[in-house]
Amino acid sequence: MPKLSDVIAVLEEVYPPRWAESWDAVGLVCGDPGAEVRRVLFAVDPVRTVVDEAVEWGADLLVTHHPLYLRGTTTVAATGFKGRVVHTLIKHDIALHVAHTNADHADPGVSDALAEAVGLKVTGPLVADPTDPAGRRGSGRIGELPQPMTLAAFAAQVAAGLPATAAGVRAAGDPERLVRRVAVCGGSGDSFLAEARAAGVDAYVTADLRHHPASEAVEAAPVALVDAAHWATEWPWLTLAARELTGRADSRGWPLETRVSTRVTDPWTAHAPMPYAP
Repeated sequence: MPKLSDVIAVLEEVYPPRWAESWDAVGLVCGDPGAEVRRVLFAVDPVRTVVDEAVEWGADLLVTHHPLYLRGTTTVAATGFKGRVVHTLIKHDIALHVAHTNADHADPGVSDALAEAVGLKVTGPLVADPTDPAGRRGSGRIGELPQPMTLAAFAAQVAAGLPATAAGVRAAGDPERLVRRVAVCGGSGDSFLAEARAAGVDAYVTADLRHHPASEAVEAAPVALVDAAHWATEWPWLTLAARELTGRADSRGWPLETRVSTRVTDPWTAHAPMPYAP
């Protein structure tokens, strides 16, 4: 059986910590590097229901996209939910490792998985990483649909390609306009609205779009917007990451089991539709 340090070394080959943003908190959060690893669970959020799943399945390692502690802390006491997560993980000998913006920037990474899920063939990054001589790494991706389709049909395709959430998928723009060339960014992507406009895409798929940036983006250029739940746009990466680890484990003869959590950890749990006539 591989040790935790061996598995982390492989994960950091695929998602090197140096690719993470300076403000990010990636890497090993808790766990004994010398402990053996047999089962690895992948999830977006290090929240209680995911930790419960890790315990129930008998995981030795939990890999999440979002950090547990993004900012500094002075305590891991079980008086708060983050402290309880740490206590539960340690009590059950489960390590926690985070691959966040380093997974966003990887090739393939979070936005590659999102592009595949919504039916796009990736042609390159939305914002290229200047340190990558191949020009494949970076933030977001640009891709193309096999055939043009209306914005309304494309939004429905996005909704069908992502895991279901209470909020669903919303779109901004003429529902009948044709869409072919599309930019995507897994997670919060309104900071790249200007880059999406500059790229000349027909539509931009991301999450957490705010009113004023979205309104200004639609007014400034004829780019349609498709806004999905943050969790849903990042969830497709889990299968990609599990596949990357499994392939490298097999080549080393490691008997690792991997599993992708399907527990919905999007914080929005209900949606009340309103009568609407544009």
